[in-house]
Amino acid sequence: MKFLDEAKVYIKSGDGGAGSVSFRREKFIEFGGPDGGDGGRGGDVWVEAVNGLNTLIDFRFQQHFKAQIGTHGMGRNRTGANGGDVTLKVPVGTQVLEEDRETLICDLTTEGQRFRIAAGGNGGFGNTHFKSSVNQAPDWANPGLPGEEKTVWLHLKLIADAGLVGLPNAGKSTFLAAVTRARPKIANYPFTTLHPNLGVATIDGQEFILADIPGLIEGAHEGVGIGDRFLGHVERTRVLLHLVSAQEEKVGKAYTTVKTELEAYGNELGDKAEIVALSQIDVLDEATLKKKTKELAKACGKTPFQISAATGKGMTEVLRALRDIIVEANAGAEKLAKVPKIRHRDIAGSDDGDEVDGQS
Repeated sequence: MKFLDEAKVYIKSGDGGAGSVSFRREKFIEFGGPDGGDGGRGGDVWVEAVNGLNTLIDFRFQQHFKAQIGTHGMGRNRTGANGGDVTLKVPVGTQVLEEDRETLICDLTTEGQRFRIAAGGNGGFGNTHFKSSVNQAPDWANPGLPGEEKTVWLHLKLIADAGLVGLPNAGKSTFLAAVTRARPKIANYPFTTLHPNLGVATIDGQEFILADIPGLIEGAHEGVGIGDRFLGHVERTRVLLHLVSAQEEKVGKAYTTVKTELEAYGNELGDKAEIVALSQIDVLDEATLKKKTKELAKACGKTPFQISAATGKGMTEVLRALRDIIVEANAGAEKLAKVPKIRHRDIAGSDDGDEVDGQS
């Protein structure tokens, strides 16, 4: 299945059904009065995050979604049926944006989360609604209200615990293949990876999701190379594993190049927890390895891990370091989620019933 992380779709909710103009006509009842029913409500357009999807490729083949219109009202005070809804099923992590591609409508981060992105129009009133003491036989009814119509963008940001970043050919795909069952394309040329890949890594009986994205080069935030469009897939991660290939002549510059692109992208990627590793160390002799490790440590301000996916050296230590940061971050998030809600009057003597987050 091909990977697609962005799609443009047209949506339209259903129009409301028209009210009915009808009068009761039965034997021996000469003036039965109005009995026109109301029109049914138009269907809504919903978006729902479902399990089992990790691409928006389905929206490449269907870009138009229209909900059903409401049924018109009928005589004998019969209300028309409501129009059927339509639901766009998307992967977890999908954002829905307005046509300007900047205004966020909703962000679906959990399975089963639903959001109504277009409400159906209300049905019109039948003439029964308009009868009064001064007008006992109204001969008009309301038309149904039109539904909403617009174009939206779907933007997928994969949900992963850890993300792999680095220059092209830094060994990211090789690392992913070595620690998970993912099988990304691996070759000895730049930009072998053209779209993100996910894998589940296991260490000491604990699992976490690892995301590999195409490599970054200098100027990626300006569109050079593949650009930075895939960095959104590591925005939600708890930690980044920054791989620097031992085959780079200047490993310090290789690190700062990618770090600069992360900071230029924004969204706090430059401040995210980071583990730095010198990869592909099996190609170096001891003296050169020591020299490049020292150079990389000076550039990143910490001692980098030394790993080789080919020999397995250092892989367990890196996975444990990633696991520890993820566990700690998840525990912090759960603790924050359990902070009790308190009312304004509890902290300021107000009778306002609005709730605010508790402060410790």
